[in-house]
Amino acid sequence: MLLYLRLLKESFNFAMNALRNNKLRTFLSLLGVTIGIFSIIAVLAAVDSLDQKIKGDLGDLDKNTVYLLRFPFGPSEVPSWKREQFPNVTYEEFEYLKRSLNGVDKIAFNLFTRNENIKFEERTVSSVRVTPTTNEFDGIDGIKIEQGRFFNESESNSGTGVIILGYEVSNGLFDSPEQALGKKVRMYGQRFTVIGVTQKQGFSTFGDSRDNAVFIPMNFIRRLYGENSTMLTPAILIKPEKGIDMEGFKGEITQKLRNFRGLKSSEIDNFFINVLSGFTDMIDEIMGQMNVVGWIISGFSLLVGGFGIANIMFVSVKERTNLIGIQKSLGAKNKFILFQFLFEAVILSVIGGIIGLVMVWLIAMVLSKVLDFEFVLSFANMMLGAGLAGIIGLIAGIIPAISASKLDPVEAIRSGM
Repeated sequence: MLLYLRLLKESFNFAMNALRNNKLRTFLSLLGVTIGIFSIIAVLAAVDSLDQKIKGDLGDLDKNTVYLLRFPFGPSEVPSWKREQFPNVTYEEFEYLKRSLNGVDKIAFNLFTRNENIKFEERTVSSVRVTPTTNEFDGIDGIKIEQGRFFNESESNSGTGVIILGYEVSNGLFDSPEQALGKKVRMYGQRFTVIGVTQKQGFSTFGDSRDNAVFIPMNFIRRLYGENSTMLTPAILIKPEKGIDMEGFKGEITQKLRNFRGLKSSEIDNFFINVLSGFTDMIDEIMGQMNVVGWIISGFSLLVGGFGIANIMFVSVKERTNLIGIQKSLGAKNKFILFQFLFEAVILSVIGGIIGLVMVWLIAMVLSKVLDFEFVLSFANMMLGAGLAGIIGLIAGIIPAISASKLDPVEAIRSGM
């Protein structure tokens, strides 16, 4: 054991000497490993960070949540021209499903509409995302309220002029969330009483952060514009009870809505049941594809890096031929010479890998501050990067190490003189 520790120490010293004495050559040779490890770990870190952010954004939502709409979340066998003819879901359908559908934990009616400007005295916040909804939305979307409350069933049914402000909207209109409560703000030419302010969410993966949104009773908008306005896209959100058979639940929704709309057996469904789990599965598939592409691209850099390490080791063997001959003449075994050069190759490769990891870490720190997005460089990815660098060094150094170990001591001393 002590012999191998000495061998490792000597190999480390040789590697350091190669770096000191041939800085440019060694740098250029290690560049491939550095870029390869940087590329792989950067892609993995970016994908992990994005995946963590998406899961955080969707963390408050039940994966079985159903979005009942006239269009699908993903690809569909129904041609687009036919989908455009589908009717929107209606408030009457929402009330019907609310009364008759079994296994429902929460059900809400939501409207997707255009952005608006909101004012308080002389202050204005532009392009605010307005979400008209029913009171049950709070129990489905998991909105976190920092100050105040969400509107109740009575306010929802009557369409009372109350509003919940997003964190950034509140900051734009008031000096603090506490000051916002009870104030009157203007939107749609109407006055709304502020009854709540949401917690800060930060950057959202889907570009719809609650920080720049407001929530109002859906019936207020229905009373103002009616249901047939082209600026409104309605959706029914259904959160099923835990442990429910989702296929049976979706089948019941389909049957009830088809009956309500009077669809014949020969007619296709003119609505889409989008389940959030299907959306997250699609995202996981995209993440997996991004990982594969990253590995393929980075693999070429690692291949170049491996050739660079091999080149260093062949040159090192050539330069130390005389020393190898002396070591063997003094009794050094082939195995000792082999491990000496292998360790040196691995150490050089790991140094290149560590440089790549440091680059990823520095860039991740900078981007996290600039973009308000947390890039995660996990310990597992760091170990993966170091391990890959070591494997590249081992593979690249094996042939030079074997050639060094098989040198004839007399010929090695003579040729090195």
